[in-house]
Amino acid sequence: MEKKKFNSQLFYRRGGLMLYDVASILAASFLAIVMRYEFQIGLIPSYFLEPIARSLPMNIVCTLIIFYLFRLYHSLWAFAGENELQNVVVACFLSSAVNGVLLYAVKVQPKPVPSSYYFMYAFMLVTFTFASRFSYRFFRSKKHKLQNKNNKTRVMIIGAGEAGNAIIKEIVSSNYSTMSIGCIIDDDAHKWGSFIQGIRVAGGRAKILECVDLYGIDEIFIAIPSASRTTIREILEICKETECKLRSLPGIYQLVNGEVNVSQLRDVEVEDLLGREPIKVDLNSILQYVSGKTVLVTGGGGSIGSELCRQIAQHKPKKLILVDIYENNAYDVQQELQYKYPDLDLLVLIASVRNTNRMNSIFKTYKPQIVYHAAAHKHVPLMETSPNEAIKNNVFGTWKTAQAAAYYGTEKFVMISTDKAVNPTNIMGASKRICEMIIQTFNRHYDTEFVAVRFGNVLGSNGSVIPLFKKQIQQGGPVTVTHPDIIRYFMTIPEAVSLVLQAGAYAKGGEIFVLDMGEPVKILDLAKNLIRLSGFKVGEDIQIEFTGLRPGEKLYEELLMDEEGMQDTGNKMIHIGKPIEIDEMTFFVQLKKLKDESKNESADIRYLIREIVPTYQIREEAQQ
Repeated sequence: MEKKKFNSQLFYRRGGLMLYDVASILAASFLAIVMRYEFQIGLIPSYFLEPIARSLPMNIVCTLIIFYLFRLYHSLWAFAGENELQNVVVACFLSSAVNGVLLYAVKVQPKPVPSSYYFMYAFMLVTFTFASRFSYRFFRSKKHKLQNKNNKTRVMIIGAGEAGNAIIKEIVSSNYSTMSIGCIIDDDAHKWGSFIQGIRVAGGRAKILECVDLYGIDEIFIAIPSASRTTIREILEICKETECKLRSLPGIYQLVNGEVNVSQLRDVEVEDLLGREPIKVDLNSILQYVSGKTVLVTGGGGSIGSELCRQIAQHKPKKLILVDIYENNAYDVQQELQYKYPDLDLLVLIASVRNTNRMNSIFKTYKPQIVYHAAAHKHVPLMETSPNEAIKNNVFGTWKTAQAAAYYGTEKFVMISTDKAVNPTNIMGASKRICEMIIQTFNRHYDTEFVAVRFGNVLGSNGSVIPLFKKQIQQGGPVTVTHPDIIRYFMTIPEAVSLVLQAGAYAKGGEIFVLDMGEPVKILDLAKNLIRLSGFKVGEDIQIEFTGLRPGEKLYEELLMDEEGMQDTGNKMIHIGKPIEIDEMTFFVQLKKLKDESKNESADIRYLIREIVPTYQIREEAQQ
């Protein structure tokens, strides 16, 4: 066993504290009796001084032992808090009690030392001990403030609650912080003018712009983890008028777990400006139809597919089967799920939905009861240049997967669709509209309940505009927007997937579920807000360039075709479109021809698609 190395610095530090404490005991003993006689030393009777002097050696020994037991020589006083303060007070009062016992044992006359002596002794000892332990922290803090006085990063804290206090404490006390706090903002008028660790609460949100200029603020920390999305959005609307970089705490659970610190601060995300509360779903309805079932997810390694797997794993399926053609993504999701849910019966299979035999083999072997079909080519401009691949993968991949599900007794088949299927102007959207038609047709002929769920853009998905904007800002710009008037509906991936799961619970067969995406957002506004939230000026630090609509792109997306109508469900965020009548014989003939043409790499595939989807609008550049 390695011998413990002698720490000379620690030895001298503790030795110095003990010598100081000996002096404190002597001083407290003398001052306590002197104060009792109002500093008139000549008036102090000798029969009081003598027992005090005789008991001092034993009092010193006992007090040092008490201090040792209360860890007054072990604590890191630079970070001392309430617990250390309590130890100091209790140890000193215990020393006073021991001192009383000793004085009683050595008294020379029946008359005892005045009772006020003991309280004064305890008070003086607490004062001296506190001064020795907490003075180091005080001078260390002053040194840190002087060092950071000229730091370039000046910070404003929004929120004078527990979270704000924790952030302030860490910045003020840390030797490694390169920040200095200018002021605190809080809407609670009772806190205005007060101080937290020496930092003034300057006022409410109306003072933000004024204080940014007055204190020369560079960064704003939003430390209100319990605030609603609406409140955060209102504060951000003010903050984005400044040139400051913004950060915020992710959520209130950091307070519960004691994780509030500077490292928990994150850059404010543009989704914080969407200004609505997270969508809630009826988890019980999801649990009832997923729990204990064998569930298969195609495209399980993608943005939507992987989140489907995560949320399904939480609802205790009997078996979860992840199917994807790209092994790297599938492997990543597999490792994540195995770590988070060690009891989950998870199977990851590499397969293409375009391979009839492979899909039939999977369904025959595992007989999934619920299928979520998320596998698809979704990138609009890329599919415009490779239209036959969109048809092979999206249309006939869906056909083959759905057919396997029907043959092998799947109870429920949920296909992920898109708002781009409504009055499509691109191959991707048109292919998804054909998929919806396939699903509705299959539902009429098989016992399996076939449904589709349609929604718009999801923040954070592969190909989302937000990661592109962030990358362009990091590179110094420009940020590219296709058109100044382009708008999109946005939802987070977890929100969209939770609604997909609940729509599956509502499914009776043949529905096209339409998710309420809220109010549309201008892409130009998203770009501007993201630039501002990153601490830059639009048009000065970062330029915005308009590049023109991409192939197959339109200015706005529709979620529901006019002829479909609308029907409500138990969740106000989920609606049902009325199925459109389809001439099945004509549809099957057209599909056969579409299959042959796509295999033959036809250059005229768009015109055949328009025969199947009359609302498909072929743009001029796509015809060239």
